[in-house]
Amino acid sequence: MNHLMRRHAPITEAAWKEIDDEGRRHLVPALAARKLVEFVGPLGWDHSAKNLGRTVELSSTPTDRLTAKQRRVLPLVELRAAFSVGRDELLAADRGAPDIDLDELDQAARQIARAENMAVFHGWSAAEIVGVTEASPHKAVALSGDYASYPSAVARAVKVLLDAGVQGPYGLALGPDEYTGVVETTEHGGILVFDHLRQILGGPIVWAPGVEGAVVLSQRGGDFAFESGEDLAIGYDHHDADRVHLYLEESFTFHVASPDAGIALSPHK
Repeated sequence: MNHLMRRHAPITEAAWKEIDDEGRRHLVPALAARKLVEFVGPLGWDHSAKNLGRTVELSSTPTDRLTAKQRRVLPLVELRAAFSVGRDELLAADRGAPDIDLDELDQAARQIARAENMAVFHGWSAAEIVGVTEASPHKAVALSGDYASYPSAVARAVKVLLDAGVQGPYGLALGPDEYTGVVETTEHGGILVFDHLRQILGGPIVWAPGVEGAVVLSQRGGDFAFESGEDLAIGYDHHDADRVHLYLEESFTFHVASPDAGIALSPHK
């Protein structure tokens, strides 16, 4: 972790602990994709690409009577969210203040978690990442504005996966509005929609900032891989008289091995 340059920051061990703990508090609930796909790594900052085990034939060679193939890989992307902390706040942390201002860190954590979820579930073309919903060959199941009807929509999505030979259990990523609506809704007869969905899926239901609508995906394993080089960490950039400038950073890529193992549920318009 030397490239993070943390030892050069004018931050004490106690203040670093407060910063790391605060970042973790905001990241863990929001990193929805990691709860539903296989996490590989972390493999280190120097890990640059995921091996796909495939090749593409080259159209020419340096001399005659040769053939050549180039190995295919997925390059990892480095994702960074900058933030700063007031030096007065760091001094307060050293004195034991329980309420130091880390609002910029909170915002950075939310941004990077949302970006990671969007890349996994919906893709990121600039980073050569094809998301679960992009790769899926299945037609999206439409969600209505009635959250009590969500079990019916999720059951239809599960049936599509079963018809494609994709076994469960299944996980469900819900966009923030959809998650709130599900948690707050009770069906006729007093059954919580959230509990009914868990019975249908047999797997986890997660709050997923960055997801549009919802996504159902198999939890049988081997279908989706999130490959981490460096896991999320906080590094030091520079400081001035008033503030210390830091950043939250990770390197990763994502690969869909079985496109038919996921299906989108389109949001209600």
